[in-house]
Amino acid sequence: MSRSARAGRSRLRTILLGAAATALVGTFLTNLALRSADAAETPLSQGKPATASSAENGGTPASAAVDGDTGTRWSSGFSDPQWLQVDLGSTATITKVVLNWEAAYAKDFTIQTSANGTTWTTVDTTVNGTGGTQTLTVSGSGRYVKLNTTKRATQYGVSLWEFQVFGAAGTNPTPTASSGAGWVNMDQNAWQAQLAAFNALPTHPAPANAVRVSDFNAACTYSHSFKDDPIVFPGLPGASHMHSFLGNRSTNANTTTDTLLNNAASSCSPSGDLSAYWIPTLYERGVAVEPSGVTVYYGSRLPDPSQTKPFPQGFRMIAGDAKLQVPTPAGAPNQFWCAGPGGEIGRSADGNWPICAQTAVLNYQLVFQDCWDGIHLDSPDHKSHVAYTYTGSCGGQFPVAIPNVSFVIAYPTHGSADGFTLSSGLASSIHGDSFLAWDNTAMGQRVKDCVVQKAKCNTDGQF
Repeated sequence: MSRSARAGRSRLRTILLGAAATALVGTFLTNLALRSADAAETPLSQGKPATASSAENGGTPASAAVDGDTGTRWSSGFSDPQWLQVDLGSTATITKVVLNWEAAYAKDFTIQTSANGTTWTTVDTTVNGTGGTQTLTVSGSGRYVKLNTTKRATQYGVSLWEFQVFGAAGTNPTPTASSGAGWVNMDQNAWQAQLAAFNALPTHPAPANAVRVSDFNAACTYSHSFKDDPIVFPGLPGASHMHSFLGNRSTNANTTTDTLLNNAASSCSPSGDLSAYWIPTLYERGVAVEPSGVTVYYGSRLPDPSQTKPFPQGFRMIAGDAKLQVPTPAGAPNQFWCAGPGGEIGRSADGNWPICAQTAVLNYQLVFQDCWDGIHLDSPDHKSHVAYTYTGSCGGQFPVAIPNVSFVIAYPTHGSADGFTLSSGLASSIHGDSFLAWDNTAMGQRVKDCVVQKAKCNTDGQF
């Protein structure tokens, strides 16, 4: 914001709020009113994830707009329209919404609810809202609640201090097996047997000097390349773009859980990991650059990882989007980076790739989903059976916490102004596939000792 804009906004606040003492009293009363309401009932939105349609401007992130603290705020920026959406975590009955706008920044707005985040129902429309604390009595239901603002009061934008949703929490239906194309239902008897064996495993106490981070890993090198993808195009050799495969050396278009378990040769250690992992091939000036090493980490982002379960045999999932083709200038999502002394020293001519110092190499980290529906080994888009946790726990349609898989990929190259390409296109199209086939005991013991117990382990599963 320019100095003149800040000065104008300051003058407007002075006119609206009056003397400093009056402003302080007003703020105190507003906070008191909200805290009194909170004492009577806890907002459904408390601690739930929120996102904004535009970058925050001068305030704390959008999540602060539902954190229950009127001392923090989300700034909605300077363009129309704006929206703020909160995910309640499960379907709920919505009875009340409390807004606390920066005083006198009037807005036209609507409150909408949705079960899926796509189809929305309007439950309130307000014209020329006066700012300050507004309590809206609404009647609706859904997992998502959205505040849409369509008109700013002044050229200086509007700041939202609080957006709280009240009502009765609900639960999503228990997931059921699906019969459509692309869904792979799990053998529940086999899963229950695997869980029983996992529960019977002892926990090896971590030493006093253990690093208290949920983590074990598989250390992998490049194995082979094919234009195959046994998850997306099973049984169709050559149907995909080129992939660089890691892990099980038998992996091809015809790979199944049984073929992985029956072929012990792997480019990953430990020997108990017979899984297949793959990523799009990286090219530099038309020549393939294969990874010098990939560490496949199995960890947890949950504050309480104690309920984490091992993966069932044959579990499949994809992270990233091969169809995403957008620029990745410095600071954009999907960034490759330079690891090592000197780090990044420049950008490629198109701005999409880093140029690394001669003492550093190109790297990327790909993070997979960590909550599972407990029913399916795979889904039509290879993502609908899993989800990322945003609330610190797994629940609703994805109640089972699974280890958080991530690939840390190192390439033996520094880059240049020419940049790179992926077999799938731009840097933004980076993605990865996991087709998991561990020895059940090897996986289960690591989950118990390293993830559940929250202790960093090495590739051998030792502290």
